[in-house]
Amino acid sequence: MKKTVTALVIIAVLLIIILLLGPFYIIREGEQAVVTRFGKIIDVVTENGLKMKLPVVDNVVKYPKMILSWDGMAQRIPTKENQFIYVDPTSRWRITDPAKFYETVNTIANAQLRLDDILDSTIRTVVSENYLNEAVRSSNKINQITVVESSLSSVDNLEEAENLRDLTKSNTQQENIKKGRENLSNVMLENARKFTAEFGIYLEDIVIRQIRYSDDLTESVYERMIKERNQIAEAYRSYGRGQKAKWEGKTENEKKTILSQAYAQSEQIKGEADAKATKIYADAYAADPEFFEFWRTLDSYKKTLPDQKKIMSTDMVYFDALYKVN
Repeated sequence: MKKTVTALVIIAVLLIIILLLGPFYIIREGEQAVVTRFGKIIDVVTENGLKMKLPVVDNVVKYPKMILSWDGMAQRIPTKENQFIYVDPTSRWRITDPAKFYETVNTIANAQLRLDDILDSTIRTVVSENYLNEAVRSSNKINQITVVESSLSSVDNLEEAENLRDLTKSNTQQENIKKGRENLSNVMLENARKFTAEFGIYLEDIVIRQIRYSDDLTESVYERMIKERNQIAEAYRSYGRGQKAKWEGKTENEKKTILSQAYAQSEQIKGEADAKATKIYADAYAADPEFFEFWRTLDSYKKTLPDQKKIMSTDMVYFDALYKVN
């Protein structure tokens, strides 16, 4: 009886020790694990739940089953025509073969470093093999609008608006693309998958989040935009100068017409006034010719005598009104 109790106690102690050493482990939703024994993989667990292992000798390495993200650094890459652009990529990936992943990269951090090398190299290669238009555009829809016309809401005359619109038209025809940005991303994805498969990694996609022109290319684009705007501005200035000349000519013609009509009217008024004055003079002369003659003589003296410096003789008919004695 004593031996039986001793054996049960020993068994209980061993069970407690085993339980303390942890023979169980839990795989949660969204997790998967690799079980190794002395560094050798003995099991791959992809289903969640309570699992068992040998204490001490077995090691459980857990990995996420969910989709993970990779965010690359924006890198300066030359296109096929040697135009530099900054490409900012991102990617989604997941672990499809935990055993291969454990053997090759072991940790998520190492996997990110491997993805840095693979994706950066793949993206650089694909971008440098294609032209700038292929990288920045996804379709040829821009060529459906070949001419950009400025709004002319301030021009009243329809004919003038059409003329000005012709002057300010801007041709925006671009080269047609064969692949486009989306297809380039697919090429990058296909090329990168060839390298990531050996690490137990499956790439879901590669997305170019942003493409930014380099400083020299940005300056070139701005210069072209400024040139186009200057051409349109010069068209407006030319139109303005034409309108100015037109209105100045119209104003000058109206001015001449007004002055001509005013002159004709003034001449008519002066003629009528002269006629009335002549009639008044004639009526006054007829009423008293002698007095009228005397008044005209005095009026003549008033105008001429102040300017006479010296009079040699007054024995003239002109001075009769002053010196003639009746």
